[in-house]
This record gives sequence, C-alpha cells and structure tokens, in this order.
Amino acid sequence: MRPAAELTDALRAAGLRRTSPRVAVLQRLEAATAPLSHGEIAEKLAAAGFDRVTVYRNLSDLVEVGLVTRTDVGDHVWRFELVRPRGKSHGVEHPHFLCTDCGDVSCLPDDAVKIVSSRDVPRSVSRRAIEVQVKGRCDACAR
Repeated sequence: MRPAAELTDALRAAGLRRTSPRVAVLQRLEAATAPLSHGEIAEKLAAAGFDRVTVYRNLSDLVEVGLVTRTDVGDHVWRFELVRPRGKSHGVEHPHFLCTDCGDVSCLPDDAVKIVSSRDVPRSVSRRAIEVQVKGRCDACAR
C-alpha cells in the first residue's frame, strides 16, 4: 500500500488540495481488492466522521482529475477504483467479473480476456477503448 505522503503528492500533482476526506477515500481505494461502490466506501469511512455526501463529492473530484476511475458493470451501480501507477497491479482499463447470483464484482487480470481485432469490428476494439465485463456465477455461488 502506498503511504499517505505518496497519495498527498498524487493529489497535489492533479491540482487538488490535500484534505482528510480525500486522503481517506484514496486510502480506502488503495486497500481495496475490487471496485467499490459509493455506499461501500461511505460505510467504511462513516466511523471516521465522513458523511455520504462528502465521500461522493470527493469521489467525483478524484474521478475528474483521473486519480480514480468509475465503472458501471451493468447493474446500474457506479463502482470506483484507484488508478494505480504503471507496473502496479492491473492497468487502468481491465476486465471485470460480475457474479449474476450474489452481485460481487472482481477485477480480472489484464490477460484474462484476449481481444482480437477482425473485420467488421468497430475501431474502438482495436484501439482498446472499450470496457470488458464478464458475467457468470462466482466460485462460491457455483458450489
């Protein structure tokens, strides 16, 4: 996990002031192993005294400057992920798996899904300007 000083540097480099809610949101996303909804983040940060509106405003600011990405995996719930430095974890645009039974969302490794350009496929596919979402039953639900 990156130290708070490194997250503060990232905020400043993006043109944002360092505030305790912003650092708390970044730290929560840094610790996450999967995309988190606004509600999940707000619930975890409530004990620190941050309300849902404060968390949402900070998430919006962080998305706007490119420190956080926002994705809808098809269930009409925005989920947020920290944009990691190159070489750390997965890339900015990576596939997600959505369990159709329990609704859990998890990140898939960059190489889990191979996209091949072919004739009559939109150009955005070959430029990788797409979102890939795989749906099915997770291991726990498949048992």
